[in-house]
Amino acid sequence: MLSESRGGRALQYVLVLVLAISLNFFLPRMMPGNPLALLAGVDVGLMTPEERAEVMAEAGLDRPLIVQYANYWGDLLQGDFGYSYRQKEPIADLILARLPYTLFLAGASLVVAAIIGVTAGAYSAWKRASTRDVGLLWGMITINSMPSFWLGMLLISVVSVKYGLLPSFGAETPASGLEGFDRLIDIGKHAILPVLTLTVLTIPAVYLTTRYTMLSVLGSDFIRTARAKGAGESRVLFAHAMRNSLAPVVTILALRLGFAFGGTVVIETVFTYPGLGRLMFEAVGGRDFPVMQAGFLLITIAVLFFNLLADFMYQFLDPRTKGQ
Repeated sequence: MLSESRGGRALQYVLVLVLAISLNFFLPRMMPGNPLALLAGVDVGLMTPEERAEVMAEAGLDRPLIVQYANYWGDLLQGDFGYSYRQKEPIADLILARLPYTLFLAGASLVVAAIIGVTAGAYSAWKRASTRDVGLLWGMITINSMPSFWLGMLLISVVSVKYGLLPSFGAETPASGLEGFDRLIDIGKHAILPVLTLTVLTIPAVYLTTRYTMLSVLGSDFIRTARAKGAGESRVLFAHAMRNSLAPVVTILALRLGFAFGGTVVIETVFTYPGLGRLMFEAVGGRDFPVMQAGFLLITIAVLFFNLLADFMYQFLDPRTKGQ
């Protein structure tokens, strides 16, 4: 029963992925106007008929639609996302060059946010209805309402502009000539503000999830049984309550990591950080539709993958959901 349930969920994700890839292929071709303007990223009005025919053939747009669709799948399965006509490079190379920066920002911020959010959420639930609990709750709700670009610009204006403590843009100092450990220090300094911004914006979701699940668990029968058997308060909190509250928190973190592929667009734009989000922003500004297509598809795949991972992890961490 459990294997059938997991197989059914996996099949659903595969069907959604096939639908997303198909929409990614067909939507630009269904839009009004010449497909060259969308798929080849060129100004059709400035081209001669011979140039149009040449670009159409190069982009494969002169073939039957079903052949284009089959070739599109074949290219994707080989990791070929096409060619950027604006930046004159294969899109796969552009993504591979930018993806580590986004993964670093998302991963570092999630680790720090998980530690702070889980600790604060558990403490708040343990001290429920107290002044500290109410203060933490309102503080997290306030932080959660902050626009990401506003918080990023605020940190730049205070930390970088006013006090000059940290660099405000880029992943490293241009033409610095730094190597080895000195370069790593420079990269770390440039990453502090973007990571701090993402961390601050991620903590409330982790905190609120932890607090809610902890409050639910603390009212359970097995918690009362543990106390009746003489278990200390610290043991009740960490060995019983927190362990049984991890499943929703881990799920939230996995989902956040999936959405981070697209959610870092604003942060990377504010700090001019050369990640995948910045690449998407540049593609939109330059009307580089092949890059936009590849970026949206990668974000879709990431969201689906981490949703599937969160689904499996939830069943692993919470035995009560097995077989459902």
